[in-house]
Amino acid sequence: MTHKIRVNQLGKEYRLGAAQGLRHPAFVRRIALRFNQIFGTHLQEKQAKDSFWALNDISFDVKPGETVGIIGRNGSGKSTLLKILSRITTPTRGVVELNGHLSSLLEVGTGFHPELSGRENVFLNGALLGMTRNDIKNKFDEIVAFSEVAKFIDTPVKHYSSGMYVRLAFAVAAHLDPDILVVDEVLSVGDGGFQRKCVGKMSEAAKNNRTILFVSHNLLAVRALCSRVIVLDQGHIVMDGSTEDGISTYSRLNADTADLVSRNSQDRLARSNGAVRFTDAKIVDASGQERTKFNEGETVNLSFRLRSFQSVPSLAICVCIRSSLSGEYITTVKKTLSAGPVLPSELEMPVKIEFPNIALRPGDYSFFIWLGDEAIDNSWDVLDENVSFPWLTITSDRVDRENLMGYFTIPANFKTA
Repeated sequence: MTHKIRVNQLGKEYRLGAAQGLRHPAFVRRIALRFNQIFGTHLQEKQAKDSFWALNDISFDVKPGETVGIIGRNGSGKSTLLKILSRITTPTRGVVELNGHLSSLLEVGTGFHPELSGRENVFLNGALLGMTRNDIKNKFDEIVAFSEVAKFIDTPVKHYSSGMYVRLAFAVAAHLDPDILVVDEVLSVGDGGFQRKCVGKMSEAAKNNRTILFVSHNLLAVRALCSRVIVLDQGHIVMDGSTEDGISTYSRLNADTADLVSRNSQDRLARSNGAVRFTDAKIVDASGQERTKFNEGETVNLSFRLRSFQSVPSLAICVCIRSSLSGEYITTVKKTLSAGPVLPSELEMPVKIEFPNIALRPGDYSFFIWLGDEAIDNSWDVLDENVSFPWLTITSDRVDRENLMGYFTIPANFKTA
């Protein structure tokens, strides 16, 4: 067997506002039929205009034991693809072949009953996900230990916090033993420590020759888990290849949609108020050339242009650097750019942050960049990898680089006397 999943010329069409099925009274259908007889051409044209292809001519194979990331902007067709693979919805055209038992993690906690205890919901949810009662009994202690809610396992889940609820739900789903596992954006549950446990569990499944399709906007998790990435855009595959190439393609797609002021505004404004915004942001070298790959010890510059859309009392910038390997923030730099008088609206300001002879060890790093007022803890704007700010890759020519641990190279003098 050369593949676990084979998708050939898959397409899914949706009709916007079209009458669906038998929910409509007979007289409405008769009126619609009569109008179609009179204005058939007009209605056919309108129907074509009011339909769209969520997926169009999708083809790919997944080999046994592969972990494939599926990424793309909102509305690109990712969830539609997983629903078709999971037999939740049917395709309009095309063929899907699955060799082996498939389980889906599309929405953590589906099927939990609030009046039942955690113990009862483990058995209920496990059965809904396709586990036998004996499987659940054999894995029960392991599931509860993983979820970290042992103390409350006999308490009705309606009394659980949201974090406890999703941890238990994920713990059940994480202990499935399917040949093929389809995962949609579920590794965002719990706190940072629990998320790392989730990534570890997924990695363990991959090492046990499970075939995994993983959809996520968390590029750190995609990098950690996936050896191959498929990028979707407007229902089409635009790239199918290595994880690095896939993430680069995804970043370019986001960068091409609009300037930094307008793109991903909903996500950015959910975390800030937009009083002062980044209108341009990039990584450049010492000569001003834009690039993301640097050798250890080179000078790395973050170049920004800011614009104020209303008057603000103070302006500070903070840059946090995070390791793609662990997901941890490893260092932070910050600077107050203006502490008063009031910064006027419609002001534009260039800002450059220079990291001379960067001491980061080889690896991939992402940024969280905050713009705001420290005194009153107000956020004006934020940037990170989820809104297309690029990753930084540090390389090295050192022959001993594989044996070095940690994130930084710091000067040290060794003496024997």
